[in-house]
Amino acid sequence: MNLSGNTVFITGATAGIGRGLAEAFYKLGNKVIIGGRRRALLDEVTGLNPGMEAIELDMTNMASIEAAAAWLKAHHPTLNVLINNAGIMPFDDPSSELDDAVVQSVVATNLLGPMRMTSLLIEHLKAQAASTIIHNTSVVAFLPLATNAVYSATKAAMHSFTQSQRFALRNTSVRVIEVAPPWVNTDLIFKSDDPRAMPLDAFIEDTIAQLATDTDDIYVERVREILTHPRNTEYERVEARNLAMVDDPIPRH
Repeated sequence: MNLSGNTVFITGATAGIGRGLAEAFYKLGNKVIIGGRRRALLDEVTGLNPGMEAIELDMTNMASIEAAAAWLKAHHPTLNVLINNAGIMPFDDPSSELDDAVVQSVVATNLLGPMRMTSLLIEHLKAQAASTIIHNTSVVAFLPLATNAVYSATKAAMHSFTQSQRFALRNTSVRVIEVAPPWVNTDLIFKSDDPRAMPLDAFIEDTIAQLATDTDDIYVERVREILTHPRNTEYERVEARNLAMVDDPIPRH
């Protein structure tokens, strides 16, 4: 994709990957608008990046999504890049009774939210000469974590939706890209500086470099290694990954 001269909207952009992408696109000469729930963090990011704009957005709330989409179309008619990044990753245990409120929150944020935001902006994006939708999924879309089963399921669903949407939009001006991060050192769960997590700066640099190419699937090297395994060993790989996490679990606090 063209990395400069765009009008970019990024959800969940007050920390982690979202903020990293927002600041990277800002430095490349794009108009950047960020969305998030916490006004103080939105103000912090925009204060450090003059000209960047922000809008409060709750991805679990349809009225909030509708208001954000309407505001974007009214105030930024050149909007041509949507990055669906907002997500939450609570721990759960699919071998026990799940907390239904938590399940609904994860599904609403990680799956329904990006579907709804994209749906409300799709005609606007199709009207642009060239536009891009980027869905931020995860390596767990392909290799789920049993300790985060609902999160993994939502990312697998977003991977599937991305493939369908890419095909459906193949004859339009809209390009659909999937970014599937590995474990990145952010506060999505708990920023522990765990050596198994990819440094955020390295992930952003690699992702931006790949976005400048013709590839529609953005996978850093450690994700590509996982995806090269034959699919007929899927459960064996899932079991091995999760047994490794049992022995050395992801920090929770």
